[in-house]
Amino acid sequence: MEEREMFDEKEQKRSHPLTCPHCRQSAEYELSWLVRTKKRQLPPRADERDRARFAKARSYMVRKDDLVACKNLRCRKRFDVAGVQSVAFLE
Repeated sequence: MEEREMFDEKEQKRSHPLTCPHCRQSAEYELSWLVRTKKRQLPPRADERDRARFAKARSYMVRKDDLVACKNLRCRKRFDVAGVQSVAFLE
């Protein structure tokens, strides 16, 4: 059984304050996240190994954007999103 069958997926945008390493200007950037929430129950065709994986599974978010463009009109260079985690667990 695949991991996708244990989670519901949806896209979400969240804003994060980031600083451009080229011009040193900070601004709020919208980053795309893939939110995977654990389903209420497992499909009936799951075996014991799948049930054990499902019991340990937690809802989490995965960052989709790796690069953003600077909002400063004079700079506009692309830079890595290094200050934000790539995976975050939801409680």
